[in-house]
Amino acid sequence: MQWLQDPCQSNMDNLNSVRREVSRYFRNKKKEYLRAKIEELEANSKIHKNSDLYRGINEFKKGYQPRCNIVTDEKVDLVADSHSILVSWRKYFSELFNVHGVKDFGQAEIHTAEPLVAEPSPFEFELAIGKLKSHKSPGIDEIPEELINAGSRTICGEIHKLITSIWKKEKLPEEWKESIIVPIHKKGVKQIVIIIGAFQFAKHLQNFI
Repeated sequence: MQWLQDPCQSNMDNLNSVRREVSRYFRNKKKEYLRAKIEELEANSKIHKNSDLYRGINEFKKGYQPRCNIVTDEKVDLVADSHSILVSWRKYFSELFNVHGVKDFGQAEIHTAEPLVAEPSPFEFELAIGKLKSHKSPGIDEIPEELINAGSRTICGEIHKLITSIWKKEKLPEEWKESIIVPIHKKGVKQIVIIIGAFQFAKHLQNFI
């Protein structure tokens, strides 16, 4: 800023000095990062943590991947602060998932014939829990699937009681109605975050899933 306001020789020298200092700082930081990653790979190799080892090798081969925390709003203006970004995402998904203009049908107009289905058995729960995959992100409850698998029949019995109770009451807990939406960039410009409206979702689907 000083050099832009007054491009004299002293300010130019100060600017070059700061640039050299910053470059030196980042070179040292890069060396520390590489050393730490190599030590981490060596440690995973020694204790035979193959999944972490190969994951670390892939990340190491990709190199530095900068994160983009800037998005665009409906006016195609760049938005950088976290609060405005959340507001933009909230508006987009509100338009996407809340369909307006659909005629409401009364309860008397709906005719269904629900078959009588027996409540799930403990054996079915054991089979379902046995099919859970490891190394998956937990939900809002932050309970990993590995913990459920480790609980064996004790956890399975408690979950069966809970599901049976919900089955009979025919009412889901409010916590189960919440979900976590994670936009995953696939290709294209990362800053374009489809805040323009739900009607253009199909057009921009190639950028996000």
